[in-house]
Amino acid sequence: MNDLRPIRAKSGTNQEGTSAHNRRVMIDALRLNGQLSRADLARATALTKQTVSNIIEDLECDGLVQSLTAVRNGRGQPSTPYRLVAEGAFAIGLQIDRHVTRTIAVDLEGTVLARAEANLPAGGPATGVKTILDLIEKTRRDLASIAPQSEQRLVGLGAAMPGPFGVEADGDDPWMMAAWQNYPLLETLAAGTGLDVALQNDSAAAATAERLVGAAHGVDHAICIYLGYGLGAGLILNGELYRGANGNGGEIGMILSRPRGAAEHERTPLEYRASIASLCKLLEFDPADPELYARIDAAVAGGDIRLPGWLDAAVYELRAAVQALETIFDPQTVILCGGLPPSLAQLITNAMQPLLPSLADRRDRRLPRLQVGFTDPWAVAIGAAAEPISRTFDPRFSAILKTRTVDAS
Repeated sequence: MNDLRPIRAKSGTNQEGTSAHNRRVMIDALRLNGQLSRADLARATALTKQTVSNIIEDLECDGLVQSLTAVRNGRGQPSTPYRLVAEGAFAIGLQIDRHVTRTIAVDLEGTVLARAEANLPAGGPATGVKTILDLIEKTRRDLASIAPQSEQRLVGLGAAMPGPFGVEADGDDPWMMAAWQNYPLLETLAAGTGLDVALQNDSAAAATAERLVGAAHGVDHAICIYLGYGLGAGLILNGELYRGANGNGGEIGMILSRPRGAAEHERTPLEYRASIASLCKLLEFDPADPELYARIDAAVAGGDIRLPGWLDAAVYELRAAVQALETIFDPQTVILCGGLPPSLAQLITNAMQPLLPSLADRRDRRLPRLQVGFTDPWAVAIGAAAEPISRTFDPRFSAILKTRTVDAS
C-alpha cells in the first residue's frame, strides 16, 4: 500500500541495543503518514522486515498500534496496514500566563478531549498554585469520564509559561513572571499530580502544537513566531524542537531593537512594539478581559484608527526578524502563530509583504516563506500537552537519525 505517495520517516538502526529508539521511529512514521504496512515501514525506516515485525507485535501488545483489514495491491500478496491507536496514550497540558491558566487533555494523535481555564488570582504562585492544581484535577476527571482507561495511560504533564528563564528580573515587571520562575513549580506540580512534569516557554509550546497538528506537521525545519502577550520563536531544527542551553532558545522578543527614528540609547526589547500587550496598551484593552479576542477582532473589523500606527511599528520589527531568522536558521518556512485572533494574524501577514530579500527567496520553494499557523488562545496549552507525547514517543537520538523521504513507487 501507499505505493503512490512518498513516505516520511526517520531511519532506524539495526544495531543491537537500539530497540527503544526503533519503537519511537515506527510510532513517528505512523503519526506522520497514517496507515502503513510492514513492508512500507521497513522501506521507510531502513529496518529489516523481521525487526519491523517484532516491533509491530510489541506495539500491538502495548495497545499503541492496531492492524486494519488487509488490502491487495496488484497481483501481489495482500498487505496489512497498521495505524496508531489514539487511545494508546494521553497527556495533560498546562499553560500559565500572566492573567490566566489553561489545562487541556489530548490523546496520542493530539486530539483534544477535555479543556478548562481559570483566571489566576493575585498573589503569584502562593495563591495561584491551588487554582492550577484544581484545574488539572478537573481536566483529569473530565478526561476519565470520556476515556476510562486514561488514568493508566497518562504519560505526563507538560507545562508552558512565558520566558525567559533564569534571568534576573524585577518582580513588578509586567513583561516577566519572575515570581513564578523562581518558584519550585515543577516539584510542586509533580507532587500535586503524581505525574512526570516538564516545563518549556510558551513559544516552544506553540511550535510543538504546530509540529503535532499544525502547519509544521511533517516539516523538518520551521520557525514558529509566537505572538501573544509577548513575542518569541519556537525553533524546529532537524525535526526536533531546539530549546537552547537554558530553555531560552528563540526569545526574540528580548532582542534590543531601535524603533524607527529613535536614537541609539533608545533601544528596547522588540516585544514592546510587536505583541498583544503593546496593542492592548494602545487600544486601552485589559489583557485579562475574557472577551479580549472578540474586542481585538472587532477593532480589526471596524478599522480602528489606532491600529495602523501599531501595525506599522510591529511589521517594521517583524519583517526584520523574519529576515534574520531565515538567514541564521535556513528554515523551510516561517509560521506566525500563537495567542492572537486569526483576523489580526492575517492582517499582520499581509502587511509584511513583500518580505525583505533573503536567502530563503528561492525559485524551488515548496512552502511559502511566511504563513499563518495556529491562532488560538489554546495553542500553548495544546503544545504543552503535546510535549509529554513527544517526550515519550518521538525519536531523539539525532546522531543516528537521517530524515528520509522514500518514494514507494
